[in-house]
Amino acid sequence: MSVASSSRLPPPEVGSSTPTWVPAKSYRHFVAGGLGGMCGAIVTSPFDVVKTRLQSDLFREKHTSFSVVGAADGVSGSAVLMPRRPGGLLYNFVETGHILRDIYQNESPRALFKGLGPTLVGVIPARSINFFTYGNGKHVIANTFFDGKENTYVHLCAAAFAGIVTGTCTNPIWVVKTRMQLSASERGGISPGSWVTIKSIAREEGLRGFYKGLSASYLGVTEGTIQWTLYEWLKKATADTEGRGGVAEWAGMLGSAGTAKCVASLITYPHEVLRTRLRQPLVNGKKKYTGLMQTLKLVIAEEGARSLYGGLSAHLMRVVPNAAVMYAIYEGALKWGAAQDQLEKSRY
Repeated sequence: MSVASSSRLPPPEVGSSTPTWVPAKSYRHFVAGGLGGMCGAIVTSPFDVVKTRLQSDLFREKHTSFSVVGAADGVSGSAVLMPRRPGGLLYNFVETGHILRDIYQNESPRALFKGLGPTLVGVIPARSINFFTYGNGKHVIANTFFDGKENTYVHLCAAAFAGIVTGTCTNPIWVVKTRMQLSASERGGISPGSWVTIKSIAREEGLRGFYKGLSASYLGVTEGTIQWTLYEWLKKATADTEGRGGVAEWAGMLGSAGTAKCVASLITYPHEVLRTRLRQPLVNGKKKYTGLMQTLKLVIAEEGARSLYGGLSAHLMRVVPNAAVMYAIYEGALKWGAAQDQLEKSRY
């Protein structure tokens, strides 16, 4: 995710005793980023549920492919992932569709949106913080170390800083969301809500329980760094489409966002699996995964290295359109704000 060229901040005025790093209307990036993240999360929530279950060993066996069976085979009333037949990446996309269908039939339509509440509570501030921190961070870094000129190093540093800040602030929310998505309920029953899940974590694991997977989240800063840097490069490569309006401009922007997210996800996906395992609830009162390296070694030993890419198809089906929706809303909000400014100026 990155701040579009229209949001780049002007350098401080020459002779100003106190540089103003944050312009008066920078709040628009904060609001637009949160709005875009919210819309993207709602549209792609079913894929997020499938991805989380495929990443977790609570809903899978040690096989390369899965189908969904009913309560008699495992968790009561829930869609449990079991071996079906091996297949390539293309078949995994088809299999994701099968899992979505079976969750819908074996649980309920609402099961496809499990954890959406905590997701929205996390996504909205996370995207807002990311856009705001990255946009202003790269301006500060450029003016402090590179004479106001942006380059790859500026984008890398700003992206890493934004990722660390966002991950630290929102990790407790993602822990709650993951626990809710992994909870199994009988069809038509009531799943544990956000507040019940929060109290359960606090009672059984204490404050530290809300920061499970934080080390893997910091490892995931690499994904955001790659994504932002690649997006900036692609935006520059498609700069001739900016300002033209219509399909060409939107295709350039959405293509850049989707491509950057896809490449970054393919490179750094294993950290998503490790993070999900670290956030799993206790099994029989015992903690199976205790640390990043311990989790990595245990997953490879028990399930093989291929399990580090469990749920990849569902993940890509979620994050690529998510990025497209998020950027469309974000860019649209910024354009609307700019149009309002022009309209206001024309009145005087």
